[in-house]
Amino acid sequence: VVLSYIICVLTFPFSLCVAIKVIQEYERAVIMRLGRILPGGAKGPGLFFILPCVDTIMKVDLRTVTFDVPPQEILTRDSVTVSVDAVVYFRIFNPIISVTNVENSRYSTQLLAATTLRNILGTKTLQEILSDRENISHSMQVHLDEGTDPWGVKVERVEMKDVRLPVSMQRSMAAEAEAAREARAKIIAAEGEQKASRSLKEAADVINESPIALQLRYLQTLTHIAAEKNSTIVFPIPIELMRLMKTRGGSSSTTGF
Repeated sequence: VVLSYIICVLTFPFSLCVAIKVIQEYERAVIMRLGRILPGGAKGPGLFFILPCVDTIMKVDLRTVTFDVPPQEILTRDSVTVSVDAVVYFRIFNPIISVTNVENSRYSTQLLAATTLRNILGTKTLQEILSDRENISHSMQVHLDEGTDPWGVKVERVEMKDVRLPVSMQRSMAAEAEAAREARAKIIAAEGEQKASRSLKEAADVINESPIALQLRYLQTLTHIAAEKNSTIVFPIPIELMRLMKTRGGSSSTTGF
């Protein structure tokens, strides 16, 4: 240490370029003197003076950073091969631990994220992976956070980006979806026919109870036909109506006589 001070004095002011370090607001400095971390923990932010050839300084970024998990080929619980990738958000919450407990905290977190992704998705079915992505991402975040805690790393969030299926599986799912849509269309058509049949039956019951309603229906149909086409329509008069007209006509003649 004394020799370091002597070197700084002899090489002044050039030694200032080596001895003075600036730590940004989002950084912390872990300083080791002769292999031991200086008391007081991580330093920063601000201006610091170190001893050349004696002190070693390591800057640690405390900001949240991200990395992509490369696509992983995974065999699901129902024996379907899928390719899944993800993105991980993490930050260092303890600079001392991140320096002393792991050689490269970022690279170690990346490897652990890839293995965690494979392990968790390997216990899920394809349907669960496609429909329950939010819970799977949360489960991955919890497992990763527990695994990286001894490294001074806090995993804040994990998101699954894309799930790629084999071409044959995509065709099978498309055919299944098409069959499901056709089945729903047939069910809707059958329900419509059932309702129409029920309405026709109710109308037939009403006509059976009142024969005159049938004649009114005939007249309504003729009105529609006459409105659409200029044609002569021959309409048979019911016998009951003829008898009623004769009866009324006879009554009128007798009264007039």
